[in-house]
Amino acid sequence: MHTPNARNKASTSLFALLFAAGLLVGALVTFYITYQETNKLSDEVSNLQSQVSNLSGFQNATYQNVTLYQNSTSSAAIYADTRESVVLVQGTTSDGAVQGSGFVYEFSDRMVVITNYHVVHGTSDISVTFSNGNGYSASVLGTDPYADLAVISADAPANEYKPVEIVSSSTLRVGEPVIAIGNPYGLVGSLTTGVVSGLGRSITEEDYAGGYSIANIIQTSTPINPGNSGGPLLNAVGNVVGITTAILSDSQGLGFAVPSNTILREIASLIDPGTYSGHSYLGVSGQDMNYNTAQDISASVTYGWRVASVTAGGPSDGILNVGDIITALNGTPIRNNDALASYLEEKTLPGQSLVLTVVRGSSTVDVTVILGTRPAPPV
Repeated sequence: MHTPNARNKASTSLFALLFAAGLLVGALVTFYITYQETNKLSDEVSNLQSQVSNLSGFQNATYQNVTLYQNSTSSAAIYADTRESVVLVQGTTSDGAVQGSGFVYEFSDRMVVITNYHVVHGTSDISVTFSNGNGYSASVLGTDPYADLAVISADAPANEYKPVEIVSSSTLRVGEPVIAIGNPYGLVGSLTTGVVSGLGRSITEEDYAGGYSIANIIQTSTPINPGNSGGPLLNAVGNVVGITTAILSDSQGLGFAVPSNTILREIASLIDPGTYSGHSYLGVSGQDMNYNTAQDISASVTYGWRVASVTAGGPSDGILNVGDIITALNGTPIRNNDALASYLEEKTLPGQSLVLTVVRGSSTVDVTVILGTRPAPPV
């Protein structure tokens, strides 16, 4: 039998239990509401961070554009730093006076002037005139007609020389700004600007290079005129990345420059012994493939370089056939003569083995050629 006191204790315990349960339910409800609000707030913070990130990215892009614009307008500073390094090269040929440009370079503690071969070809009484007007007699140290390069030495005191820095042309990209400084039409110290409009071109010089390709040429929109030949092509910070060499007749805004990599590769040999013999030789002539040619001869490829003749006794004699289409050199795809000539110039030396991938009729085969050295250029 329960007493009234016991019933009161039971009621109190039940009330305490209900109160505790209420607190627990309230806490759970409060936690749930707080959790939902926290998630909502987290989403809003994430959205805000994303907007801030986008805004930051826009600001960075704007800053980069401004930086590029500032670099492109630093031509005056580059000119001021470089103009004293560019010289006027003059001489006499059987046809009369000739003139071009050149620039000062220091190699192994020796000051030399680099210019184009065609500027000094067949020239006597060579002189070099610095930007201050001081002129001195000069002599040719070495030449390479296959790269249209020449190195000359001037009888000038040491204080006249202001050498420039030559850097690798490997990092050049189409669209980058470039600057040419030279003496077009005798207008000493002229500056022109443009961009790299093409890379890996090849040009053919019949008079000096015997019809062989001058390879890996830089194409530029920088105006180049007679007298600019031999002057430096500079990048956006004023370092030499090429040497201006030619224009196409009747062209609109097309100029060409020998890349600085060629200069760096040959400079030691051009100073001593005065010649460069590192041009690889396949001993073949040919033409670029294209869609129409492929259709005409029922070829399976529309790119590559098709062999038109093989020099008897040359490196490819008995290995390549007329009609073979070269599509790769050591696994590197070859689209045309530009690519073929540039690969041979940059990647090979005489005496090396070269694996050619060739489309021959309906088959594709790999053949190996031991590269030769180009014959001596015409005198």
